Amino acid sequence: MPKEKLHLQFQKWAEEYGPVYSLILGAKVMVVLSSDQAVKDLLDKRGSIYSSRPDMYLGEIVSGGMRMVLMQYGETWRMIRKIIHNNLNITAAKAYVPYQDLENRAMLLGFLESPDLFIDHIRRYTTSLTTQMVFGFRTTSIHDPKLLQLFSGFEKFSEIIGKQTAALLDVFPVLRVLPDFALPLRKYAKKLHERESELYIGHYLKVKKAIKSGDANPCFCLDLVRVQDEEKFSDAFAGYISGTLLEAGSDTTAATLVGFVQAMVLFPEVAKAAQEELDRVCGDRFPTLDDEPNLPYIRGCVKESLRWMPTAILGVPHAVIRDDEYMGYKIPKDAGVTFNVWAIHNDPKRHPHPRRFDPLRYADDRQTAAEAANNPNAEKRDHFAFGAGRRLCQGMHIAERSLFLAMSRLLWAFDFHPASDANGNAIIPDAGNLTEGFVVQPKPFPAIIMPRDGKKVASVKEEWSKMGNLLDEQLQWKVLPEALVWKE
Repeated sequence: MPKEKLHLQFQKWAEEYGPVYSLILGAKVMVVLSSDQAVKDLLDKRGSIYSSRPDMYLGEIVSGGMRMVLMQYGETWRMIRKIIHNNLNITAAKAYVPYQDLENRAMLLGFLESPDLFIDHIRRYTTSLTTQMVFGFRTTSIHDPKLLQLFSGFEKFSEIIGKQTAALLDVFPVLRVLPDFALPLRKYAKKLHERESELYIGHYLKVKKAIKSGDANPCFCLDLVRVQDEEKFSDAFAGYISGTLLEAGSDTTAATLVGFVQAMVLFPEVAKAAQEELDRVCGDRFPTLDDEPNLPYIRGCVKESLRWMPTAILGVPHAVIRDDEYMGYKIPKDAGVTFNVWAIHNDPKRHPHPRRFDPLRYADDRQTAAEAANNPNAEKRDHFAFGAGRRLCQGMHIAERSLFLAMSRLLWAFDFHPASDANGNAIIPDAGNLTEGFVVQPKPFPAIIMPRDGKKVASVKEEWSKMGNLLDEQLQWKVLPEALVWKE
């Protein structure tokens, strides 16, 4: 098992051993699925037995046993999923469009004023949208210490559970009896849990106090406080439900957008084709979600970004709760089952020339993310970035809209070029240079991002100025959007 780029080794084994193979890890079995059909047959069609999680010892220490993404299938997980579904389902997701529009305009202004900090502006965009939905407040600055802590903490969490030490502790539980001085990574995990708890529980207690006093803005936590009163779970548990929803809504969408910017630098012909479509449909006005049916190439950019640079590159491992059989293989109870997203997305039979960023792959694909994920024909699913089966990402409707707004407006307003070194040579980003861990993204890279013309500069400033009447002196909502899903 290599220390780095595990997805490439898993892909190589798939080419050698086929779409279903297993790794014998100590006394445990990890089954690796590397085809769309295998994922559909097991994780989707047999979701009743393939929806649990394998033991992730260090991940549970970082999470205090309260992180939903690592939680085993059962009553507690179903309770949390029901709360989230009530607030993120396809009907509810439409109510968040004003939030998405506001944060998108703020991001464009950031790109205009300090384009070299484009990664920070992207992260603020996705985080502020999520803090509005979950806690009822905006994240207004790229320098917000809690924003920086959120992304730093999640990166460290991702790195920890992706390390070989973590795998060894899962495979050989007897090693867990060793003291902390012999397991420095466990000691580090405990420290990370302390900081994470402070952030997540702190956010929750603040909004809970506001809810109880009647001073809170409408948000997801209104529903969470109600359920907490009924079910009597702790503030720490509620803090992790809301906090891990925050990280899920912030990190993966931001990582996808960073990958998209890199693709626009590497494939200028794609940016040009997209801009031609935008100019034809939108002209000098801002693209909106109403334009989506008339912008198939931009829709293709969204789908292709999720395929070309998947964030959960090896998926999140499932676990089977009883013995099963597939393609003549016995899959034993408690086996881990991971789906190699990278291998599926880069299968040349499925996607010819897979490392080329080509939105035209989806020229005839009008499916939403949910429709594609639930398509009974595995070959018709666009990508596997949102997971599979009963663990499918519930925020995909919101993520899809956030990506469309960001990509359409960034391409409408800006050109993307490689940066240059001191000698004037172009610095071409390496698309294979990814962060390591459970969730990945391109390592930071420079880029030249410039407004397409003076009209676009004026439009970006004007569109942001329209938001002035809606915001107070702290840039928080003064007048809340209508049609929010939460009850009084």
